[in-house]
Amino acid sequence: MAIKKTSEIGSKVIRSRSKEVEKITSLRVKKIIVDLVDTMRHVNLVGMAAPQIGIGSRIFVTEIRKTITRKNISKPDPLKVFINPEITKTSKKLVDGYEGCGSVASGGLFGIVRRPETVSVRAFDETGEEFELETSGLLARIIQHEIDHLDGICFIDKVTDTKKLLGRQEYIKMGRKK
Repeated sequence: MAIKKTSEIGSKVIRSRSKEVEKITSLRVKKIIVDLVDTMRHVNLVGMAAPQIGIGSRIFVTEIRKTITRKNISKPDPLKVFINPEITKTSKKLVDGYEGCGSVASGGLFGIVRRPETVSVRAFDETGEEFELETSGLLARIIQHEIDHLDGICFIDKVTDTKKLLGRQEYIKMGRKK
């Protein structure tokens, strides 16, 4: 198990555009993926990008499962690896949703971000196979959030109403009321 320290907003790697991965199936990339998965699970996130563990490479992972802040997952989604991802299509319909981030004060802040409801993404998986995925809902939001990380963008840059920012405990309470 290789749990890495989460890079926080203000660090250079979080605010920089990540570099394309050239050797997708290299041992270095495999290690980054293992570290991302271990760290994401340890800090209770549903997605994590390489810059969040201090690495400026275009890699992220997602796994929709129950976490401290997401106890009511109606549609779990298994672990996915995205290397050199590119959004190829987005819906015109935009939806608001709360987002948090492990790189913003250790995940203690949540805010509403407006994003396309559906996205198509093309990427490579950990075996070097190219794939395309069209998705909506929470997975679409996570993919957009993580690609933002690869471009040096944090969710707080896109928050629509700062008066609706929530701390972790208030966000958890809000989820219990639904």
